Parts: sequence; C-alpha cells; structure tokens
Amino acid sequence: MNRATRTLIATALVLGVAAGPAAAHAGSVGASAPAVSSATQGPAPQVSTPPNATALEQALAGLGADHKDATAALVRVGGASGSWQGGSGVADIRTGRAAIEEGRFRAGSVTKVFTSAVVLQLAAEGRLDLDGPVRRYLPGTVPEAYGAVTVRQLLNHTSGIPAADGPGDSFEAQWEHRFDVTDPHDQIADAAAKSPEFAPGTAQHYLNINYTVLGALIEKVTGGTYEKAVAARVLKPLGLRDTSFPGRFQTRIPGRHNHGYQAVARQDGSTELRDVTEWNSSDRWAAGDIISTTADLERFTVALFGGRLVPAAQLEEMFTVPGVKDFVTGKSATLTAGMSRMKLPDGTVAWGKTGGRHGYNTAIGGTRDLSRTLVYSVNSTDAKGQDMNPVALGIIMAAFAQ
Repeated sequence: MNRATRTLIATALVLGVAAGPAAAHAGSVGASAPAVSSATQGPAPQVSTPPNATALEQALAGLGADHKDATAALVRVGGASGSWQGGSGVADIRTGRAAIEEGRFRAGSVTKVFTSAVVLQLAAEGRLDLDGPVRRYLPGTVPEAYGAVTVRQLLNHTSGIPAADGPGDSFEAQWEHRFDVTDPHDQIADAAAKSPEFAPGTAQHYLNINYTVLGALIEKVTGGTYEKAVAARVLKPLGLRDTSFPGRFQTRIPGRHNHGYQAVARQDGSTELRDVTEWNSSDRWAAGDIISTTADLERFTVALFGGRLVPAAQLEEMFTVPGVKDFVTGKSATLTAGMSRMKLPDGTVAWGKTGGRHGYNTAIGGTRDLSRTLVYSVNSTDAKGQDMNPVALGIIMAAFAQ
C-alpha cells in the first residue's frame, strides 16, 4: 500500500472515527445538503484476495515493553477470500508473559455501534420515531432550546448539544479522577444547561453526550437498564459471552486480559509505562464503556453488516453519511449512525468504528459486502493521543492490502 493510501487511512481514522470526550464528527438527515448513501453509490468494490499473512505478521512484529507505540495487539481479519488471526506482545510488562489472544479489553467508542443497533431495532419495532423529537421520549431532560433535536440527530451527532464538563482532556487530569463514579443523568443536565453549538441538523460534532442521551432513551423506552437492553437484544442472541458492561462501580476487566499502559514522561526525561488497566468508565457509559474480545466483535460485525441484527430499512442509517460539514474541521462529514465511511484510493469503501480508552485502541469494520472484515485491539502506549497509533495503522494497511 503506497504512501498516499497510508496518509488517507490515517486522516480518515483520526479525523473521522476519533474516540474521545470532545472529538469531532457525524451527521444528520434533515440537513440542508443531501446525504450520501451506500445504496446510491453502488456496491463497494469487493476484496477478492486472501489476507496478506506476511504483511499482517510484520505489522505485529516487535511489540512488547520496549516498543514505543504498543505493548501488545490482537487481530482478526475475515471475509469471503479467507481469514487470518494473530496476536503479539506481552500481557504484562512485569512478567513478560505472552499476550492472551482471546483476552478481553476495553473497546471504547465501539460501544456506540451497539447502542445504535438497539436504537434502530426499537425504531423498526415502532417504539420510537427516528424523526421524532427527543423531548417526546425524555420530557424534562432536553430543554426547549433543543426542542427540535431528533433521535436521528443524536445517532448522527448533529444535535448541536455540547459536551458535558469533565476533569479535562490531559492524561494526568483524567488519571487523578480515574476512579470517579459518574451519573449519566448529571452529564446530560450539565450539557443541556449550555447553549447549543449549532442548529440541529446543520453540522456534525462527534461527542459522547449524544450517545449518553441515547442510553437514557433506551432505558425510557424499554423500561429497563441500558445494559440489560443491549444484553437481551445483542449479546445473548449472538452468543457474545465475553462481552460485558462494567457498570458504574466496576474498575477491573473481568476474565483474562492484557494489561493496558500509558507512556508518561518522568522529570529526568525517561519514560514510565504506567498501568492503566483499572479504570472507572462510568463517564463513558452508552458511548464507550464496553468490554469485549476480538472474537466477539468479529461475530458482532458480521451479524450487523449481514442484516441479522437490524432490519434493512433501519440498517441503512449506519451506511448513510449526511451531507453536512464537520463542526470543528469544516470538512465533509464521514460518520453515520454509529459508524464511519472511508474510501481508499483503490476504490475500496470500508465502514466501521474505532474506540480508545487509556491503554487500549480498538476497531471493527470492513466492506459492506463482508468480503473483508477487520477487528483489532492494540495496547497502545498513548491510546488517546492526537495521532493514530502506528501499529494500528499498519494493521489496517496490511488487512486491506490487495
């Protein structure tokens, strides 16, 4: 894969599928410009070559305590032309034991795809209207200033609702508050007390608050907890036994897992790999607190793209990019209802979602026709950094190489 492809992938993933409290992107139907649908663009070019095992092995080479970008990585590549899976690095830098290929990890904003799937299921069942105002379902939660915000605009991050306040974006600020317990309703109230960033449907801004509101919406419509709704509608039907939600008070990753680390500069100029495996994720909730494995996420991706989770009419929302601009960059939207569209120079169109929690970078996705799928978890030493992790980028390049 050439340098132009490398640059395009990095730009698309960093700008289009970033995961963080105030990262940018997504869209809306009902905006002034026309939406771009996969259906109107024709089928994505099919990947017909088998996975390049040599390139994938090279992408994972040398990981461990002495690697500057990642201590471990787990990868699954699938599709009609064959499959490949592998792992590299260490599970724990103190013991040096090998990375656990079936290990669990924090998948961050990949959670949003699960949340979106449940909302779209409820829409298919007629229990909510994607074009209906959020205030209809959550009276008193969204103030009159946001009265026009629809469910679809939450899914597409075009609501205009700003982010809730937090401890700050720096690692040290978040480290000091890593065991804080956050109530999502407090986050919604904090965000809704502010002025809208823009009129609903006129721009896109990728913010966790949209999916925090959707989590509350799911609870209101189903009458149970968000976690129970996802378990009943997604996890149990697909047999995703190693996927779970930590809840508001759990700080550990259950089961076997690879430790996550953050590279922190010491005063003497050296670097410390700080263990960030234990962390309270209640501030991410329906936007980013899921724990899973590459096997479970691959099964979920195949079922989702294959139409086994969401009916065709509603599934199209996940493959439709609204014709609006990004609020931060001014560039064209790339995100959909839960995912993102990325077109490579060779014409291949990929759809998916990345997630980032300290110590862990994750991605799921593939071509819509499932001729190539990819799931990875990279134990990045700067998982929330501005630039994409080089190991993750190398994995993507290798996975889609033809």
